[in-house]
Amino acid sequence: MHKIQIISATNDKNLDLSNSIQSTLIEVIKHADKTRDLISCPDIISLESLQLPLFSFGVKTNEEVLNGLVKSILEAKIFIFCAPEYNGGVPPVLSNALTWISVQTKDWREAFNNKIALVATHSGGDGFRFLTAFRIQLEYLGVTVYSRSIAVSNSKPYDEDKVKKILANFLELIK
Repeated sequence: MHKIQIISATNDKNLDLSNSIQSTLIEVIKHADKTRDLISCPDIISLESLQLPLFSFGVKTNEEVLNGLVKSILEAKIFIFCAPEYNGGVPPVLSNALTWISVQTKDWREAFNNKIALVATHSGGDGFRFLTAFRIQLEYLGVTVYSRSIAVSNSKPYDEDKVKKILANFLELIK
């Protein structure tokens, strides 16, 4: 059974987006004949809640929290990342978490190689720069990133029907 891990960079609108995607995904999984038995119910991790310190060699963090995060990422086969665009790029909390994960594994790509991801954003604008930059970063880590994304903003609300279609097509990648 494949584990889906939803990761929210922040505790505000992107956590709300993560919760909406989780609810929609559970509904899509129930109706997916082909993949229903292949996927476990998705969990959500809020990176902001973990309060990881800024990574630097020699800096210590709560080992229990970090080990729990790494375990969740290693066990997941499928990721859905929800994060805002910060200053035209990836929010620091997300890059920082990826760094902590990569240094906690034997091979820095171990947690990401041969996995698939969908990237979503709730941003002040269209979030395009985040979506592009983070796609490049994930691909560098060895993740296959789905070509579609979910973008929500104050002027473009969550469209459940559209998200259902995106998620149903995304699940088709699962073997």
